[in-house]
Amino acid sequence: MGNPKGFLKIKRESASNDAQSRDQASRCMDCGTPFCHWGCPLGNYIPEWNDLVYNNQWERAFELLDSTNILPEVTGRICPAPCEYACVLGINDDPVTIRENELAIIEHAFKKGWIKARLPQKRTGKKVAVVGSGPAGLAAAVVLNRVGHGVTVFERDDKIGGIMRYGIPDFKLEKMLLDRRIAIWEKEGINFRTGVNAGAENVRGYDAVVLAGGSRVPRDLKIPGRELEGIHFAMDYLTQSNKRTNLIDARDKKVVIIGGGDTGADCVGTANRQGAKCVAQIEVLPQPPVCRDSSCPWPRYPLLLKTSAHDGNVERKWSIQTKSFEGRGSRVEQLKCVSGGREITIEADLVILAIGFIRQDIEPEEGIFPAGDMRTGPSLIVKALCDGRETASRINEYLKNI
Repeated sequence: MGNPKGFLKIKRESASNDAQSRDQASRCMDCGTPFCHWGCPLGNYIPEWNDLVYNNQWERAFELLDSTNILPEVTGRICPAPCEYACVLGINDDPVTIRENELAIIEHAFKKGWIKARLPQKRTGKKVAVVGSGPAGLAAAVVLNRVGHGVTVFERDDKIGGIMRYGIPDFKLEKMLLDRRIAIWEKEGINFRTGVNAGAENVRGYDAVVLAGGSRVPRDLKIPGRELEGIHFAMDYLTQSNKRTNLIDARDKKVVIIGGGDTGADCVGTANRQGAKCVAQIEVLPQPPVCRDSSCPWPRYPLLLKTSAHDGNVERKWSIQTKSFEGRGSRVEQLKCVSGGREITIEADLVILAIGFIRQDIEPEEGIFPAGDMRTGPSLIVKALCDGRETASRINEYLKNI
């Protein structure tokens, strides 16, 4: 590495310019075994591009990053960074700012104009339909198009991006970032068709089909009072907010979000930005630790207390089991819960269920390949990107033999 003692001299800090990013990149230790590779589903060349950034070789750093990740401007903002939790420096110090360095590289590349459409050298004559334009579908589409197959992406919503566009709030991921990248892929020859709820008739005549519709069945909470009005699934709430329809509006309401994960945190931030009167987030599990403990040793990804959207108007409650929803008339007014063996009541005008999704088993016919959450079950965006890329590789081999 360019500065083998950087981790001894420089502490972890957020970087706001290229010089600070170079300092942070210098903390990479040139490990004999870089466990960050093990932690990253995409296999990003993390030590290599950290070294290049430190040595001011930004374009080469971008080339390495671009070789493994089609959307580093997204993962650099919203990935939970399992690579950082696997960083060897994290054993006894703060890990390297891998995610921030990744973001610095890709935004530097956009600024310098290095990101251009990459047209395939020749076309194979084979046609692939991709159903769904989330991370897995887009990863498969990009890889298959670049090796020369004709790719059409079908999306039932009015814009491309899937969960990245409609399931993640703007305060975490601005949608112009997706538009910027999609415009490049269109120049590369990918055909995007929106507003199409693709069925068998749409994909007839294609040599292969990628099913990348994501996890669409939310986990429900089937307890007394579930039929009351004012109880909604998190993804319905976030999607309407991103579409600016706001049929589910938190303004001046007492909001309770059931579920303590990242989606629940997105709902917290959205409710507060809509002007909620108060927000409570409740979770059936106990409060996780702030720092890694013996229950989750390095380099495994630990379940730690996160505060990404909790700086504002929110009360968090742990070890809360919701037993029923109650209300006068047709609308919900309160939750009956159990905490520490005693019954408690939580008032609510609006309840958001953010308790995950149910895996759907798919038995595809020959030539049909599920990808991302439709193949693996609900998971991280970075894993969906990885699975989309691997699915594309399987399809390419399949197309060579037909």
